[in-house]
Amino acid sequence: MPLSSLLDWRLHALVVVTALLSEFIGIQRLPLGPGTLLLLPLFYAFILGVLLNPNVTRTAGRFIPARVSHAAGPLILLSIMPFIARFGSTIGPAIEDLIDAGPALILQELGNLGTMLIAMPLAVLVFKMGREAIGATYSIAREPNIAVISDKYGLKGPEGVGVMGTYVVGTMFGTLWFALMAGYLTSLELFDPRALAMACGVGSGSMVAACSAAIAGTLPEMKEELLAFAGASNLMTYATGLYLSLFIALPLAEKLYGLLSGKRRVHAVGAQVTGAPSVDDASNDAPQEERPERDLPKTALAMAAACAVGWVANTINGTDLLTALPGMLILYAMTMIGLVITRFAPFYLPGVAWVSLVSIVMTLPWFPGNAWLTEQLAAVNFLAIVTPVLAYAGLALTPRELGMFRQAGWKLVIIAMLVFTGTFLASALIADLLL
Repeated sequence: MPLSSLLDWRLHALVVVTALLSEFIGIQRLPLGPGTLLLLPLFYAFILGVLLNPNVTRTAGRFIPARVSHAAGPLILLSIMPFIARFGSTIGPAIEDLIDAGPALILQELGNLGTMLIAMPLAVLVFKMGREAIGATYSIAREPNIAVISDKYGLKGPEGVGVMGTYVVGTMFGTLWFALMAGYLTSLELFDPRALAMACGVGSGSMVAACSAAIAGTLPEMKEELLAFAGASNLMTYATGLYLSLFIALPLAEKLYGLLSGKRRVHAVGAQVTGAPSVDDASNDAPQEERPERDLPKTALAMAAACAVGWVANTINGTDLLTALPGMLILYAMTMIGLVITRFAPFYLPGVAWVSLVSIVMTLPWFPGNAWLTEQLAAVNFLAIVTPVLAYAGLALTPRELGMFRQAGWKLVIIAMLVFTGTFLASALIADLLL
């Protein structure tokens, strides 16, 4: 995408206004049964972003050109990286606590298999779904999971329809669902809050941001500790998630589907199964994200714009611009160092993983100047720099994603929500028992 589009002042101005308004509304708590539903500024930012999206509302289309929405897509990933750096900066100072919780932190990753335990029986036995249930329920369906399905079955078959349906629902509503679910479960006091924080580490930057923000917002006195556990868990998922999906989750989904349906696997790669939802070829294309480390000069300028937006958003519930400036500059530096390593490392890890590792190392107790770095970063409210991410996400919804959402059908919407609930609850339960 051209640099001029990424630096479009109208896009960033919209996000700044949206973020400031959302932060001004603040956290709202709604009593719901025995618990409390937490509405965070990121919730309002997403809704406002959708309403301002020219692809969604005709009124917005009269004033906001479609290219503004198109440019918002790459900025979701860019704007989440300063948060990931801020996230990682909570892990370094808490390294001893994380080591003490080591077994819980490692084994709770198996909770990611909980995606199918609730969703698969409902999909097969109640909704009578075919093999699309495998793709829809074996994971939370982010980009690496789509790649696994694409390689094994192709995206034109029912498994591809399933994984893409969950992907689209997750893109549109997954972040908000994790935020609402995590905040509510924290208020019930059924789980150790550290276990819930670990369960947030699902391998999606926006989802872990919203999830951990909701838990920390419910228990602000434990904010730093909870962020550390969530960040460490998410880093673990980046390292192991692809292999867990490929070698354990997908074979398990195949066996579970066979048991529930009573059918043996008879399916050719790319074949369409009778009764599977019809999705056109354009909708079956795997989502392609422009990797920011490929063009570092362009990314450096676009990242500066994203950090500036977060810096301004921080003024409502964080600190003034001057006080927060050193912290934002540190986050910018951590982010760019991580992307440079991503570009030149002899093996591949996602940029967000390298950014997280850089911020962890720079805030470890034995790193020179770690106390000063930690002090400066404390002026940046991690909740405030998440809010613009959701505004970009709302503005970035494309006609393709909206079309796929309509084609996926209400059944896949329910299944996707159960997938997200299953992985969160299973991970939290394992971590809680081990803690």
